[in-house]
Parts: sequence; structure tokens; C-alpha cells
Amino acid sequence: MTKKTIKVGVLGLQGAFQKHIEIINSLGAEAIDIRYKDQIEGCHGLIIPGGESTTMSKLIDEMNLRESLEKFPGMIFGTCAGAILLSEDGADPRVTPLRRTPVKVMRNAYGRQIESFVENISLSFNDKPFKAVFIRAPKFNNIDSSAEILGHLNGTNVLIRSGNNLLATFHPELTDDPRIHQYFLNCLQ
Repeated sequence: MTKKTIKVGVLGLQGAFQKHIEIINSLGAEAIDIRYKDQIEGCHGLIIPGGESTTMSKLIDEMNLRESLEKFPGMIFGTCAGAILLSEDGADPRVTPLRRTPVKVMRNAYGRQIESFVENISLSFNDKPFKAVFIRAPKFNNIDSSAEILGHLNGTNVLIRSGNNLLATFHPELTDDPRIHQYFLNCLQ
């Protein structure tokens, strides 16, 4: 499978989904805006962008997407709220996670919107620091030992891969650096 044949669905319910689409397309794959469950079929991978996790959880149910997302056989990349939704527990009763990844996540772990920040993180698959955007970012708690740690900020794990799931507590789509999206695409080949 070449990059040009890779089809990535980006959940277009909330967040900077258009930025994810632009990056995936710029890397030579085909990205589509997912709003209905029948659009998921034929995708090699999916992206669940950031946004507000309680709202996204509700919209996933209202749009009848939950079962398709839970059973999706390919890799799903979740950023910020997307990572919360991929977890087994988002520590908020208003969020019904997809339970695809054996990790617990604490919402808004760094504080409110005003405490958002940009900081360089270290990546295990590349020597160059990655400038990560943290907006009301979550933190991982109780990461299963089978998870691969791919990125950290001052000793805090911020990017993990567990099975067919890639989770980032930050927003890689809000930078001009495509390395994390390229890593995701490489996993789909």
C-alpha cells in the first residue's frame, strides 16, 4: 500500500479537524471529513481531534457513531479530547469513552484555558524536539505496561501507542511540523 492509497477519516464533529485533514493531504494520503458512520468504511485509519470531550461524547452518540468507532479495525489517532475518548476512563461521568486503550486520563490536568501553553517535547522516534500545543490538556494516568511511550514533556508521558491506538495529550495539528501525523501514516502502511 502506498501513501497515495491510504484513506484517513477525520471525525468532523468539533475541534481543528480541518487542520488534521490539511496535514494528512499534504503528506500524500487522502483525508476525509467523517460525520456519518457509513463514511468510516473503507478508511485505513481514523483521527479523533481535540475539542470538548463531554460534547464530543454526546455527539458521537447522537450521530450513531459509537459502535463503528469502538469496532474500527484500523488505527485511531486521538488528540487531546480524542485521547480522552480512546481511553478506558476519562474520569468524568459525562464522558462515555470508547474504551479502546488501557489507560486512564485526567481531563484539564494542567488547568483552565488560560493555563494553556506551548512547549518542546521529546519524541522516541525522532531526535529533534517537537513544539507541542497544550490547550486544557489531559494527562495520562495508569498507563498499561503494554503501551509504548513515544513522547514526553519533562518526564510526563504525552504521546503513547497502545495496540491500534495513538494518543496525544496535545494538538500536533496546530503546528507546522508533520512528524507525528507522518508517524501515524507510517503505522497504516
